[in-house]
Amino acid sequence: MKNDCHYHPLEPAKWVCGECLIHYCSGCMPDADPRRQHGLCPHCGRTLRYLGAATEAEPFWQRLSAFFRYPFHRDPLMVVAFCTLVPVFLGQGILGWITYVVLALVLFKYTYAVIRHTAEGHMKPPPVNAAWSGDGFAIGIQQMVVFIAMVLLVGFAMAVLGPIPGLVVGALVVLALPASIMVLAMENSVFSALNPLNLTALITAIGWPYFLLYGFLVLMTMASGAAQDFAVSHLDPVIAQPLTGFLNSTYMLILFHMLGYLLFQYQQELGFASDYQDDDTQADPQRDRSRRIDADIDMNLKEGNYDRVAGILEESLKRDPANPNRLEQLYRLALARNDRQSLARHHSKLLRWMVALRRHREMKALLTLLRQQDPDFQVADPELAVASADLLFLQHEPKPALQLLRDFHKRFPDSDQIAPAYLLVARILANGFEQWDKAGSFLRFAAKHTSDPVLTETINHYLERGRRQEPLKAPRASFAPRHE
Repeated sequence: MKNDCHYHPLEPAKWVCGECLIHYCSGCMPDADPRRQHGLCPHCGRTLRYLGAATEAEPFWQRLSAFFRYPFHRDPLMVVAFCTLVPVFLGQGILGWITYVVLALVLFKYTYAVIRHTAEGHMKPPPVNAAWSGDGFAIGIQQMVVFIAMVLLVGFAMAVLGPIPGLVVGALVVLALPASIMVLAMENSVFSALNPLNLTALITAIGWPYFLLYGFLVLMTMASGAAQDFAVSHLDPVIAQPLTGFLNSTYMLILFHMLGYLLFQYQQELGFASDYQDDDTQADPQRDRSRRIDADIDMNLKEGNYDRVAGILEESLKRDPANPNRLEQLYRLALARNDRQSLARHHSKLLRWMVALRRHREMKALLTLLRQQDPDFQVADPELAVASADLLFLQHEPKPALQLLRDFHKRFPDSDQIAPAYLLVARILANGFEQWDKAGSFLRFAAKHTSDPVLTETINHYLERGRRQEPLKAPRASFAPRHE
């Protein structure tokens, strides 16, 4: 049975908790390990069961073009070319026949590697060394034993039961042949591949799509046979022999890839789990931790556990106080809940985030909410107050900027930000409200609270412009050498 994610109904489930009976997609379980098929339920902490790609694998009949392209990748083409061309040059002698048998075993080994590779979630062919390296050559002999046993069974049925019952047995054997190949690929056992109970169980688990696949295979076998017969009948043997070998080898690769994909598609019914492997990359642990938090927030929001979401965000901000994503999530959650106490408690972090990202609209809204709760609210950090006021002023919000700097010298009598604060107040009064006299008073007050020559020069420049009632703009940069 195919299941969708409990929290994201449009996404296929990849994990299920046997205790909570909740299905999760990959987005809900970013910290789970599909390779080791290990993950813990976010709710109860128990080990999840991995579903693999069973819920998202598209039906095999929608991938026919991909099946026919499969043999024409580099690695299978190399195997096919070698197994096809070498016998041509060796002739029909004893050496040629021995080589032919060895290459047939090599081809069988590679095609069975294709089944396993595909069933494990690899939609790209296995490397060429899968045909040569390691063990596994016995699989070709095992397959030949299976074929011989099936032929003997049909012959025995015809001799003992008669022609018609024998034909019925032969039809059933041919129908079970794809299932036998799949069982042999997964079990590596001749007995398992010939056991009627195993074959019946596999066919029953897959259901009607097995018979649809069987129909495709019959059509492909007829087409391949007709093409090979045409080549033998109408072409020179020098061309016909390698061409028929090529057609036979590519047909086998297509057939075994389709069988492997059928195992992959119906993995849940067959009792194993695998996922698409070709595009997997090693996950960054830090990124996974962040995604785990995002997933927990998303799930708790969907369940209405807003207090839990707030707790997750506050814990995260203890570890990373300047994380912009968490700060924005905290701000949005507090706004949605009208949680002004949370906004007041975290206002310093939120304002720093807004200053860093130039979020002046959010800043104005936050300050408005905080002053509705506490009319006397002021920012407790002098540098943050100046930076916030500067952002608001630059974004044409002079009134809230002035509010941030009200009585600055009384609130922070020992701060080195007094001069920059009142320089900004003067600019707001002059440029925003054309109050030149008040602007001049603040400039002279700022001059008394700084010994910085650059700041003093800027203040004098502003005083001169204020006397002429010109907007207070910074002096133009000059690269000319100064004369002492």
